[in-house]
This record gives sequence, C-alpha cells and structure tokens, in this order.
Amino acid sequence: MDPTHRETEERGQGHDGPNGEGGHRRPSRDSGGPDFGPGTPQQVRVVQLTAGDLLLTVNPVDGSEVEAVPPGSGPAAPVRRTPAERADHERAGAPPVPPGPPAPQPPLLEREEERERLVRLLARGRSVRLTGQPGSGRTALLDAVAADCADLAPDGVVRLNGRGRTAGDLLHALFSTVYAAPAHRPDRDELLAHVRTIGAVVTIDDLEIGGAALDELLAATPECAFLLAAASDAATPGVDAHLEEVLLAGLGRGASLALLEKVVERPLTEEERNWAGDLWFESEGLPLRFVQAGSLLVQRDRLRAAPETLDDADYFQPRPDGAPPVPVPPPAEGAELPLPSLGEGAAPALLLASRLSEAARATLRFAVALGGEVPHQAHLPALVGDTHADAALGELATCGLLSPAGPRYRLAAGILAQLEAGGYEDDAVAHARTAAQHYAWWTSHPSVTPQRAVAEADAIVAALARLVPAEEAGAASAAVLLARSASPAFAAGLGWGAWERALRMGQEAARIAGEVAEEAYFHHELGVLALCTGNPDRARAELETSIGMRGVLADRSGAVAGRRALALVADRSGDFAPPARPAAGDEAPVVRQEAPGTPPAGVAAVPSFLRNAAEERPTVVSPQPAAAPAARKRAGGTVLGGARRNLAAAGAGALLIAVLGTVVTLGVTADGGDEPGSRNVTTEQTAPEDPADDGLPADEPAEGPAPAGETTGGETSAAPSASESATPSASGSPSPSASASDGTTPGTDEPTDGGSSSPAEPTPTGTSPRPTDTGSGSPSPAPSDSESESPDPTPTDDTPPPPPPQNSSSAAGPVESAGASADVPAESGGPDEAAA
Repeated sequence: MDPTHRETEERGQGHDGPNGEGGHRRPSRDSGGPDFGPGTPQQVRVVQLTAGDLLLTVNPVDGSEVEAVPPGSGPAAPVRRTPAERADHERAGAPPVPPGPPAPQPPLLEREEERERLVRLLARGRSVRLTGQPGSGRTALLDAVAADCADLAPDGVVRLNGRGRTAGDLLHALFSTVYAAPAHRPDRDELLAHVRTIGAVVTIDDLEIGGAALDELLAATPECAFLLAAASDAATPGVDAHLEEVLLAGLGRGASLALLEKVVERPLTEEERNWAGDLWFESEGLPLRFVQAGSLLVQRDRLRAAPETLDDADYFQPRPDGAPPVPVPPPAEGAELPLPSLGEGAAPALLLASRLSEAARATLRFAVALGGEVPHQAHLPALVGDTHADAALGELATCGLLSPAGPRYRLAAGILAQLEAGGYEDDAVAHARTAAQHYAWWTSHPSVTPQRAVAEADAIVAALARLVPAEEAGAASAAVLLARSASPAFAAGLGWGAWERALRMGQEAARIAGEVAEEAYFHHELGVLALCTGNPDRARAELETSIGMRGVLADRSGAVAGRRALALVADRSGDFAPPARPAAGDEAPVVRQEAPGTPPAGVAAVPSFLRNAAEERPTVVSPQPAAAPAARKRAGGTVLGGARRNLAAAGAGALLIAVLGTVVTLGVTADGGDEPGSRNVTTEQTAPEDPADDGLPADEPAEGPAPAGETTGGETSAAPSASESATPSASGSPSPSASASDGTTPGTDEPTDGGSSSPAEPTPTGTSPRPTDTGSGSPSPAPSDSESESPDPTPTDDTPPPPPPQNSSSAAGPVESAGASADVPAESGGPDEAAA
C-alpha cells in the first residue's frame, strides 16, 4: 500500500468483495483490538547479517542480537563482479539526474597537460595526490581521467567519495564495489585478504584522511593505483605514502572568458568582457566562479526582456520539458539593468537565490540547515510542501550552486558561508526538525530498502548533528526519534560508519531529553557494533551500561539480549569470570578474622555482631579461599550486609547485652545468701550489690591482683570451664597462660607469693578442678597442700561493702560474650540463688 494514498476501504467506505458479496464497513479500532497488538509483520523489519564469524540479527524493537554463526550455515564466499555488474553498481551510486532539460556541461579548458600526466602516472601503477582550491575543477578532472583509464586495470575504475569517510569505510566501499557479498560484512582479516587481490584504478574525491590512516589504506591495496583529490588545506600524507603530487591551478584569462561564453551561449559584449576580466583577477581564475557568473548574466538577460513578452512565472519557474528556450528580445526602453558588482560576482549566492523560484529558495534553506547536504529530489515535495519542488534541484544545479558528491548533491564550495551570512540560517533548527520528522517516517517505512536509507545517510546524520546540541524545545526528542528509526536501516544496509554516528548522536540526544529507555537501546547497539568490529573492551562497557539501565526499567527482554551479547564478549575475549569481578591481583586486600581469637592481656573480647555494628566498616566483596561452613556463612553475611543490616544487628545486640546484663546482675546479687559475711570479692568478679547501700555507689577497688597476704573475701571464685579458660573474661583478666606469668596459679583465683604460699599445680587443659564444699554453698577448687597451710582470712565487720556493678559491659564475671554465655557455669549461691 502506498503510504500517501489510502484506499477507499481505509476511509470506511463499502466495496464489493471478489465474489460479488456486498461491501462491509471497516471495523473501528479499539485499544484492545488486533491493530494495537504486536503490530503487523510489515512494521518490524528484522534483517540477518553476517559480520565475520558472527550472525547479527537487526531487531528494531529490543535491539540487535549477535551470536556465533552456527556450523555449516556460514555465508557464501564473495564473488568478483563482472564489468557489466560493476557498471550497474556505479550507475546506482551516481547522483540523480535533475528533472527538466539537460543542462549544458561546461568544457574542460586548459587541463590537457594535467590530464595526460595523471594518465601516464596511473598507467605505471603510481598513486597520485591532486590538490587544488575549492572550485578549481578537481571533480571534473577526475571524471575525465577515469574515462581515460577505463581499460588500464583488470578490475576497471572504482570511484569513491572520501567526505566524512575513514580508511576502514573506504576499504569496505572498495570491497563492495569489486565483490558481490550480499548481507555479509567481512571482518578485518577477511577484508584485507580480499582487497589485497583487487587490481583497479581508484579515484577518491574530497579526501579528508591523511597521515597514518592514508598509509594504512595504501598498504592494504598494493595492486591498486590511487588518484586522490583533496583540498589544499587537507591532511597531508605520511612520509611512507610515496605519492606523486600534482597541483591544480586556476584558469588563465582567455580560458576564463571562453568558459563564460560557453555558459551564456552567446558572445560577450565589451562591457561584459571588462567585467569578466576584473572577476578573473579577483577569483584567481577558479572555474566555478565563472560558471556562476554566467548564470548571473543569463538571469540578467531574462530580466531585461519586456514585461509583455514574458509571463511573470518565467522569471522564477523553469521551462517545461521539451519547450524551446525563451528568446531574448532587445532591451526595452527603461528596462536596462546594470551588470552585477564585482563583489556580487565573487560571492553570487544571494543574488542568484533571489532570482530563483520559492521552492528553490526553500531547498536552499533546508540545505543550510543540513550543513550543506541537499536532500534527494524525491524528498523535496514533502519537505517544501510543493508537489513540483523536485524541479528546484535542476534550477540550483544549472546556476552552479550545487556540486555532485557521491550519490547525492551538496552546496558548491563557498555557497554555504554566503547563504549563512545572508540570513538563510535563521530558522535552521526548525528546518532540521522538519527534516528529522520526515526522515524518521521514511526510514521506518517497510517499503524503503536499507540501501536507499544508506544513500541518504549523510543528510540524515546532518539533521542529527543540527538537532543534538540545539536547546530548542523538542529538538532532542526529534533527534532521538530519527536515530531510533534510521540506525536499524543503516545497520541492515551495511552503512556502519553512518550507523555508528547515528547511534552516538542518538545516545547523546536521549541523555539530554531524559529518555532512559532509548538511551539504553543506543548503548546496547553501540556494544553490538563494537563486538562486530572487534573491540571487546568497548563492547563490554556499552553492554554493561545498557543492562544496568534496562534492569532499572524492568525491561526483561532487552536485559536478556544484553546479557547474551555480554556472554559472547566474555567468550571471545577469553574472560570466563563475571565481568563485574576484578581480575586476579587487582582485589583490595581484605583482612577478616574468621573466629574470635585471644586478645592481648587487659583487652576485653567483644562479640562479632557488636564489632560490626560499632566499627561500621564498608563491606568489601572479594574472592575468599575455601573455609569452614561456619566461616562461609559468616562471610556471606558480611557480603550481604549493608547499612540497614548493621543497624538492625546493632539494635539487637544492644538489647541482648541489656538482657544479659540484667540476668548477670540478678544472679550476682543473689550470690552469697543473706549473710553479709558471705559476700566475698575476688580479683575476677565484682561483688554483688549490698541491700543496705540503698543503691549508692562506693569506691571501686583498685585494678590488678591483691597484694600478698591480703584477700578481698573468704572464698575463691568458681573454677572456669574449658571454654572459659581459653577465652579472656569481659573484665579484661588474662588467659591462664598469661596469669601464670603474672604470679597467679592457673585454675585458682589466689595470688601466689614466695613467702606466704607455694605455687599450686596447674589444672590440665580442657578439665575442671574438682570442686570442694567450703561450707557456704559455693563450690571452689581443691586447694593444694601449700594452700591448705596458709590461713584463710575472714572479713570483719569493719570491711567496707563492695561497690555495686556499674553496668553490664563493665561488670566482671564468668560471662565473656554473648556467644559464650551458655558455656559459663552458674554460681551456686544456695536457696536464694535458686529462687532468683
């Protein structure tokens, strides 16, 4: 169906069916109907390509997918084109012929010497670089030399355009011209292997690359002879290029006047010859200036005609096809027009445009908005709003305002700057937005082939370049829509240079417009492109960015496509580890204490959950060696913990400490019965609170062991268990080994002194000493012989009461930590303790 002409059934009118049945009215569209479902198959153009050994599926909806080519289903080998096929391919890439009668082609004057020299050099297999000022006639000379060298090489003449092209783009264009490989883009090695066998004369107009890039192009094609045309200020070739330099100068005075007469198609008057001589001196003999000057004289001749002889439309509208040229009558009285000034002759764009049709001037405004790129003549009626606007291309080409550039036209050298100075750039953003909306609809239409979209790629990319930095409302959104619609067509048409530029500008436009979903799509496509072109590092970065954005948007299908491509990147780069994990040797050193060790003497052991809550250390994720199940569980908790988990653990720990402190305080208070004399204080346990103190604190006893011959109570503390002897107490008492070095006997609380008592035998590790009954209901270890001989001091009534415990964290006792509280033996304090 033609998208611009709807059939009667789409307007809801009835019609007869093929069998004569009565017409029916087209059902209305509702939001749940099939028209608003997944869409007709024509609206989604999925194309499969092969890029080297990869199979690329261009999906405009969720993003392109890439995978390895299945075994046995690889692409066919490229086939070298025949001379007839090369000629058809060249005609398809030529610029379109403007509508209307053919315009006379200006002759090639004073170029015979340069032409013969170039043919001789190319015949010997030498590559030549032709330089000259813009408008000096480089393109016309290249066409003439190409016609002379048609039979020199086995693969003929290949004509390329280098504007905006890299060395890789030119190599792929050379390959596609000589070889037929549908839906296949060779990788780097395959490309070099094929272009090395090409023997052709290659002409490249408007070359922009130089230096190492040009050396790479020449080294990759040793069997080709190049004729490179570049501006005088273009990049220079490298020292290893081995190019012959030919400078193209301007025309002489006589040749310039002869060219002017050819354009005007009549002899020049004496006044016009003098004016042309001044113009030659001003323009340095550039042929383009005299073609434009001849157009000024032709317009002057038409304006000098009598008003009753010509219709008003003849001033601005071109003549119909087949109509004879309008005769130029003698100048009417009072209708004499002066010659253009010298400044108008040197910069004639504004004067020429003022005498053209309105459609031609509107076309110039679009060309200025697109950076000099002229849309194809088939798009001009839709852009300008005039059904006959395609004829404007012929007007502009006849006046010398356009020049061919590959498969399209551009504004001639110097015309863009002249039109911008004349005010044609005032509404450039609005015109670019109009062009972007039109191209977005056109490239996404199923009737448009990818090859046609690639032929119009320069104008599309120029529209994006105008809209992306613009600050006007709607400019960024229009750029996103255009890039989203055109980039799949560029990928399917193997125009990957334009595909990359469109993706990058679309990604920037999506970032400016705040369209996260579209930005994720562009990142995904850039990652796929980098993977297909052999850049895995860039592919990984782009794909990870896309997956992260789509994960935030809950785009499952897009995230799955990104993960598949990312897995292929890891597979091809030899990195089988997860991409987010750092490489070996790059991890930050992490020191973890898998189990609570014995701290130094005088340092209390703190529970692990309390340490995590207090220190608030950042969680570091790094590979850990194999550990015990308990250690792995603890490490997993550390990895998964965050600020919230640490806060919850801190609160739970504080609550647990408070409860344990209360229980310990109650147990210590109940220890010793109701008799005041039974309250004995040792060096490892704080005395319970005296009920007679009414809660008033007393002076705390001095830290450290008691002096020899003195004790703070008549009883010793309960013997510690095996786990208690291996872990320091909460009050900071040393371990059994440390106590032995300080002069205390392991397993007892009595300090030893050389004069008062003899050292006792240590208790074996892992066993508890046999408790004995001291008569007060509290078990104590069995004393040695030396201990039994020493007198046991008993407290007197003058002994001050011990201070009450300050809090649970400072209270010394057998409980060391939350994790070891269950292993601490309970203090037996008689019936009162059992009641508590």
